[in-house]
Amino acid sequence: MRIALIGQAAFGADVLKGLLNQGQEVAGVFCPPDRGAKTDPLKDAALAAGLKVFQPAHMKNPEAFDQMVSLQADLGVLAFVTDIVPARVFSAPKLGSICYHPSILPKYRGSSAINWAVINGESQTGLTIFWVDEGIDTGDILLQKKVEIGPSETTGELYFNKLYQLGVQACLEAVDLIARGEAPRIPQDHSLSTYDPPCDEKVAALDWNRPGRKVFDFIRGCDPQPGATTTFRGETVKLYNASFLMEERPAPAGEILEVTDKGLKVAVPGGVLLISRFRTKDLGKVKAPEFIGAKKPRPGDRFGSPTVMRCC
Repeated sequence: MRIALIGQAAFGADVLKGLLNQGQEVAGVFCPPDRGAKTDPLKDAALAAGLKVFQPAHMKNPEAFDQMVSLQADLGVLAFVTDIVPARVFSAPKLGSICYHPSILPKYRGSSAINWAVINGESQTGLTIFWVDEGIDTGDILLQKKVEIGPSETTGELYFNKLYQLGVQACLEAVDLIARGEAPRIPQDHSLSTYDPPCDEKVAALDWNRPGRKVFDFIRGCDPQPGATTTFRGETVKLYNASFLMEERPAPAGEILEVTDKGLKVAVPGGVLLISRFRTKDLGKVKAPEFIGAKKPRPGDRFGSPTVMRCC
């Protein structure tokens, strides 16, 4: 099959390499424009393979459609796409296009599916390869794979340790099924769908008064991006690498109970959190000893809930 690949980053590059190893004919690759001197890994992999590379500013631009048509592709493969791909572009290949999404659709549609699964305390998630239509992650399902979410696993750990490689393999499996004429089209049950907004600075404010487990899930769900955001002595601070301790001490939520070499023990309703990594505007992202040395937190100090979000 002639394939048009739309993607970016290491994930897109690995899908490309897998398709080539599989013996598929990749007609061309679409990836984001260069940012300064830094080129996208997918672009690097495509050029190394001698493939055509297109970098429209946006996939909705007329040039993107013309470029897609010129490839005369049988199938479009969307591997880690953050831009909006219009219908006339994804429909241009003879068989249409398929897309990787890191959730078990129809649950967790949207751009931050992994974050919200962790934030909501799910014990299981997975990935879906679906046929692209004009909705947001609404197309017919081709295949799905499930993974467990560890009780302390962060969004970053879940993606890189489980969903990344499984996703690459699923893309290749889906293309193989299509090539053999065995790919299903299973309609989604839209009545079971959920959709959450992007997990970004607008939603990253930490509410210390929620149940302790919910606070813990929020921190690990925002790790590594965008970082759960709180305040300390009026300064914006992001929290990472939290552990939930089966301790309960009578103290206001967000109050620092102990300052240790491993991190800060902070009271939450029904438990205690040990937080071992922080980010501030002046320090950047640092381990607990550096934060403690610079900010001098003491038992009795208290983290607060930010009212104004500031990127740090």
